[in-house]
Amino acid sequence: MSRFTSATVVLALAAAMPLHAQRSGGVAAEVDAAYQKGEALYIDLHKAPELSFHETATATRIAAELRALGFDVTTGVGGTGVVAVLKNGAGPTVLLRTELDALPVTEATGLSFASTVRTKDDNGADVGVMHACGHDLHMAAVVSTARIMAGDRSRWHGTLVVIGQPAEERLGGAHAMIADGLLTRFPRPDFVIAVHDDPRYPSGTIGYHAGPILSNSDAVTIHIFGRGGHGARPETTVDPVVIAARTVLTLQTIVSREISPFDQAVITVGAIHGGTKRNIIPDEVRLDLTVRSFTDPVRQHLLSAIDRVAKAEAAAAAAPKEPSIERSEPAYALVNDSALTQRVSTMLLRELGATRVRDMPAESASEDLSEFPRAGIPTLMLRVGATEPAAYDKATREGTTLPSLHSASFKPDLQGTLKAAITAELLTLRELMPVARSATR
Repeated sequence: MSRFTSATVVLALAAAMPLHAQRSGGVAAEVDAAYQKGEALYIDLHKAPELSFHETATATRIAAELRALGFDVTTGVGGTGVVAVLKNGAGPTVLLRTELDALPVTEATGLSFASTVRTKDDNGADVGVMHACGHDLHMAAVVSTARIMAGDRSRWHGTLVVIGQPAEERLGGAHAMIADGLLTRFPRPDFVIAVHDDPRYPSGTIGYHAGPILSNSDAVTIHIFGRGGHGARPETTVDPVVIAARTVLTLQTIVSREISPFDQAVITVGAIHGGTKRNIIPDEVRLDLTVRSFTDPVRQHLLSAIDRVAKAEAAAAAAPKEPSIERSEPAYALVNDSALTQRVSTMLLRELGATRVRDMPAESASEDLSEFPRAGIPTLMLRVGATEPAAYDKATREGTTLPSLHSASFKPDLQGTLKAAITAELLTLRELMPVARSATR
């Protein structure tokens, strides 16, 4: 075949390809080239998880990876946080966030590189530790994306700030880093970007959603006080177990009877602690709640109603004193900036096509990435499907439930999920930090 004929065939084939396939082909090759090191990093991180605010070895590893790529790296920000800065001429500043911490979960995936780590939590309890939320994959993706960005600086201009954030699972790490000068000691970002895996969707897919994407979250602890005594003489006591049981049931009517069906809200009593022996009525019972909402008015109504119900049930039982009600670990709803979401989603759809990119609706999980939009910075969290497509199709067909995030059995479809995360990050960063037109002539 002549050189002219070969070129003609290549051009004809290119013309026959969908435009997004032509555009994304180069990115796919870059991601493929970075994948092997990303996978190795993922496996290392998965085997050695650390709990919130104890991510010392994890932070050291991430800092070393980014420093080797030419980033100016600072450690110990907000506890164990890592901040890495790479300047590449004039242009926007974009912050790319990953999380460092794992969960107190004993792994049951059966993977050859499953975590066997056990440690003491902050309350002194012996717990297994597992990356059951995909933070290991997020770190591997961010380092891989940073490697591609640092390796080819002709495709973008501006300042890339990569952070490894501690304690996302305790909803305190972002606030701690900001309080320690993240937005003043380092270049203040024009945009904040993060990616999170999601096993409710097949791997390879990338999700976006404008507006609220994750919910407000509040932890509430209720201590109910009674008067203990012998289980055979309940008339001599005020039984806090019964008060607790009535309280749990009445709390469920707040959402069903006080909140509009058009507003999303959740009140879950996740733990009840009280008593030592079947024939002893205790003096006290503790309830641990998680409360989720999307708007401030609904949030305030839920918290106020919880106080009202707990006190009323105690009063109805003639408890010796009112319950104590403590709130902790607050997080605000994560709101994706509408203009930023429109810009990035339009680009992703153009580059990858509608079969891979979709609008994924909001859910009632929570995330302290919300600290950045509260600081006035346009923020976008993208999601990537994490379930092997055949397993996803089978579960959809049969109506079965797949392991969720925070499950001891959760394991992402590694190659498809990691490559999609790197692709989403790389394309987004280049969209937000383009080379000036004059520089491309």
